[in-house]
Amino acid sequence: MIRVILVDDHAMIRRGLRETLTEAGGIEVVGEAADYPALRELLRQQSCDVLLLDVSLPGRNGIEILGALAQSYPDVKAVMLSQYPEDQYGVRAMKHGAMAYLNKSAEPSQIVLAVRTAAGGRRFVTPEIAQALVETVAGRHDGLPHERLSEREMQTLLRIARGEKLSEIAAALMLSPKTVSVYRARVLEKLGLSTNADIAAYAIRNRLVE
Repeated sequence: MIRVILVDDHAMIRRGLRETLTEAGGIEVVGEAADYPALRELLRQQSCDVLLLDVSLPGRNGIEILGALAQSYPDVKAVMLSQYPEDQYGVRAMKHGAMAYLNKSAEPSQIVLAVRTAAGGRRFVTPEIAQALVETVAGRHDGLPHERLSEREMQTLLRIARGEKLSEIAAALMLSPKTVSVYRARVLEKLGLSTNADIAAYAIRNRLVE
């Protein structure tokens, strides 16, 4: 039996994932968490084999959580789910240790297969990520400005691109508005942009958001 913990800040999504995995057989959902503090507390009480982990979480995003897990829970495998396109953000997640990265629109059978593959210690690579990895190796993605962003800067970029205000971003990431403004300034500088509209256009052009 594969033990899975679901980590997503939307209860309806967790419910759907729980039903999908339970119906597949051979998988038991042993816990749920909406953010990193809840996950950390849960892991103190409940061991698991696989985390089904959302990229966008309040306070600390999924990529950052991967790093923390690698130190404290090296045997736990992470399968990441996100609304962001696989061929862009997926490569970033895989480089940080994720065993798989799937768009939330993926077929339920694909999510189940990713969990089982990760539990077996192997990476699950979608065709979209495979193509992106090939292009990275070939040098076609080298030097893209957003690849120089830190995780916090990337979070800020994505949220601005979705139309969130700095105060909303600060609340979601549990940061001060001043700190978010600093991240925004760094994004503008690194991408050579001037306004939030420029950030949104850049994100759309590079398929960082839909």
